[in-house]
Amino acid sequence: MSTMTINDVEKLQNAINAAGLDYDVELENGSISIMGPSDIVSSEIGILFSRLLANWVYPRRLGRVFDSAGGFILPDSNLTAPDVSFVRAARLRQSPRYFGELVPDLVVEIKSQSDRIKILEKKVLNFINLGAVVGILIDPDEETVTVYHDQTEPVVFKNNDILTISELLPGWEVPISELWPPIFTEEEIEG
Repeated sequence: MSTMTINDVEKLQNAINAAGLDYDVELENGSISIMGPSDIVSSEIGILFSRLLANWVYPRRLGRVFDSAGGFILPDSNLTAPDVSFVRAARLRQSPRYFGELVPDLVVEIKSQSDRIKILEKKVLNFINLGAVVGILIDPDEETVTVYHDQTEPVVFKNNDILTISELLPGWEVPISELWPPIFTEEEIEG
């Protein structure tokens, strides 16, 4: 079997898009992975996290926030797209009309219903090993947010905790409970 390249990924992604399918393609160690749509809880968590992050980042001109469609070519020649990512302004003054050819400063992976936590943890740790400053793994099933840094043990945040990432986003604080999709009361629905 031959080793796949970024060029092969682009061709396959174009064919998938032309067919009107909603799949994203990643490249890992010369093998292509096709990623289908995630469940809607994971999707909603992704948009909630992205909104909270972008609302802090853009007014302060700290950098750029990307969703799960934003692909990055990493130093190990893999092409991947974290569920949410952030790159400091000094490292990406202008977004290219191509994949980002760098490791994001912050990567966030959100466990979908069909994901295995160990695989996502490995993906986050690979980003850290390649130079990401912070990696976050969100597990909606356990309602936990695990934060990874280089050379330190991961820290697990739960519902009563406040997430901070002072090394990248001084002053940004997010109550973990704000990351979970709301449950609407009968009064809210009728009101």
